[in-house]
Amino acid sequence: MTAGARFRQGLVVGKFSPLHRGHEWLVRQAASACERLLVLSYSQPALPGCDTATRARWMSACLTRANPGIDCLALDDTEMQARCAERGVPWQPLPLNEAADEVHQRYLGWMLREVLEVTPDALFTSELWGPTCAQTLAQVAGRPVYSVQVDVARQHVPISATRIRHDPQAHRVWLSPAVWADFVPRVVLLGGESSGKTTLARALAEALQTEWVPEYGRELWERRGGHLDAADLQFIAEEQVRREDRAATRARAHLVCDTSPLTTLGYSLWLFGQAPAALQALAERRYALHVLCAPDMPFEQDGTRRDAAFRDQQHRWYLERCAALQAQGHAVCHVRGSVAQRVACVQAVLAAQGLGKQ
Repeated sequence: MTAGARFRQGLVVGKFSPLHRGHEWLVRQAASACERLLVLSYSQPALPGCDTATRARWMSACLTRANPGIDCLALDDTEMQARCAERGVPWQPLPLNEAADEVHQRYLGWMLREVLEVTPDALFTSELWGPTCAQTLAQVAGRPVYSVQVDVARQHVPISATRIRHDPQAHRVWLSPAVWADFVPRVVLLGGESSGKTTLARALAEALQTEWVPEYGRELWERRGGHLDAADLQFIAEEQVRREDRAATRARAHLVCDTSPLTTLGYSLWLFGQAPAALQALAERRYALHVLCAPDMPFEQDGTRRDAAFRDQQHRWYLERCAALQAQGHAVCHVRGSVAQRVACVQAVLAAQGLGKQ
């Protein structure tokens, strides 16, 4: 923190759903005025796309990595129950988001004193309720808590989390890459060998002017000279997800994925007749759109593939999986024909979903 800081312990509290540039700027202002700063997030219930674990990851990536003097906590009822049990304090559930300000402020005072054992000297907010909340915290703590209001008129960073939730793509400029990555719609391509997935991935990424994620399993297979064992499949799925998440930070309005852990699960079953539970769990990963490529083109043997009969077997398996996805309410698009026809089909589905913006 800054030498000669005005306050010993500062506090910033909010839903951070999502965490945006305005929140980050508020935290930087608070950090510059405090020896220590606690940034506290809770939301009951969690808002879409902003669960507790996700908010904690955003706070770590955007706040604490830049300043180790900041303590960040994202809390939910499970975490609060655990902390209350550890402290021997009767648990109180988090107040609902729509509860009155007074309810939230009393709960915050109780949480700070009884559960977190933190006594702030100053509360930093960009909200009109800041002074009232500071008074409530002062009453609970039995000592002054100063209200420091920062850019209440939102002139420095003219955005709100509500506006971002309504249309993340339109407001992505206000999101750090680590946060945007969780909102970018991801399009995954599925299909048997020699069904045009990679060609479509390149063409679709070009049409959408965005990033695409190649198939890591193929890369590893070639590096290993065509030798993979069962344990490699789990690593392949994990690395595919890591690469996908990294690419999402650079993506524009969509991210195109040449494959997913579902494909890796298929190969585990086809090659070894089984799949570990961890791989099966990864294969449950969902996307904004699942695109199944029909095997309606001549089979091309490139030295890494089996044969057309195996491709047909794979396609039948994907048909079953995609039917299950649709039954669960997930978007599935079946494409066939030329590359141009396939690209047009995907773009039409994205537009119909409201995900066709560039």
